[in-house]
Order: sequence, then C-alpha cells, then structure tokens
Amino acid sequence: MLSQIRSGSAAPLPVPGPNVPRRDYGLLGRLGLAWMRWRGWRIEGEIPDLARAVVAVAPHSSNWDFVHAIAAVFVLRLRVSFVGKHTLFRGPLGRFMTWLGGIPVDRGRPNGLAETLQARFAEARALWVGVAPEGTRRQGAPFRSGFYRIAQAAQVPIVPVFLDYERQVIGVLPPRQPLLPVDEGVAAIRDLLLEHGRRR
Repeated sequence: MLSQIRSGSAAPLPVPGPNVPRRDYGLLGRLGLAWMRWRGWRIEGEIPDLARAVVAVAPHSSNWDFVHAIAAVFVLRLRVSFVGKHTLFRGPLGRFMTWLGGIPVDRGRPNGLAETLQARFAEARALWVGVAPEGTRRQGAPFRSGFYRIAQAAQVPIVPVFLDYERQVIGVLPPRQPLLPVDEGVAAIRDLLLEHGRRR
C-alpha cells in the first residue's frame, strides 16, 4: 500500500521503523489511500523510528486538516493518539473517537491537557500523541506551549508535521529534542512549521 502513494520523487515513502507504534486499520487503510489519491494529497519526509513522541501539527486552518491527517495515519498504519474536546467523546461518535486513539480533554481546565498527556506517557512504553499547537484555525494565533512542556516532562522528542494546502502535502520533518527554554523552543517549532506549511 505504501508504494501506491509517492512523494515528489519516484521513490515510495519509507516504511516506519520497528519502534514506531503501528496498527492495522484494515478497510480504513484502503479508504485513506482512496481519499488521498482522490484529493491529490501526498506525504513527504521520513518517519523517525521513535517509540514515543509528541507530534506537533500546523498550520491548523481547516476542519479538513484532521481528515487529511487521519487518512495519512491510516495509510501508514501508524498508531497516533490525538487530543480532542471532551464533548466529542459522547455517544456513538465518542466510541469511534476513542477507538481511533482519541484522548478527551476538558479545555475548561487550564492544566487538563498537560496532566492527561503526562499521565499517558508515564504509563506507555510506546506512544505517539498528535497535537495542534495553535488550538484554533484563526490565522496568526500563537502556539500554545503545552505540547513543548509535555515533551520536556516526558523526555520525548517532538516530531514537527506540516500541512501545505498549496502543494497538497503532509510533510514530516526531523524530530527536535525539547532542550531549549519553553518560550524559545515553542518559537523555534512555530517558525519551522509555518515556514514549510501553507494554510487553506
């Protein structure tokens, strides 16, 4: 399946290494492939062979961001947890969101996200968590620092992933260790992602 989605060159995308959390999504993998081919999206970059990571995805400019990103997850057979508003985890949709790897967070609690994700990393040997640091689709929104603080506390790298709507690319950039002071580190990740990404 991976060989059916190609990057800008003729070479197929690399297969994730043995340490990366994986999952076979069955039919959803084929649906993800069909979606990406139909919409003309492709995936660029190499997937770092990491067991644990915070995946910072930006820019966040459309409700379609999640659809494109989850299609790529299905195709690559990655097991990536993601944070969602707790109200999305009610009823049948909530069960599906949980099955996908969703982690409900009450945004009304200032420290809810950090507490929840730090607990998950403390329990897990292998865990990738995807976060949209902007937290909103509004252009120019500052990056929230929670993703960087969580990576520091859990001592895991940050994998920057950008969305480029002009080229219709989901791009995976080399991982960054969260070694800088929080404000500097967040600014560096922000500049990196907004340099490569293009909003819808």
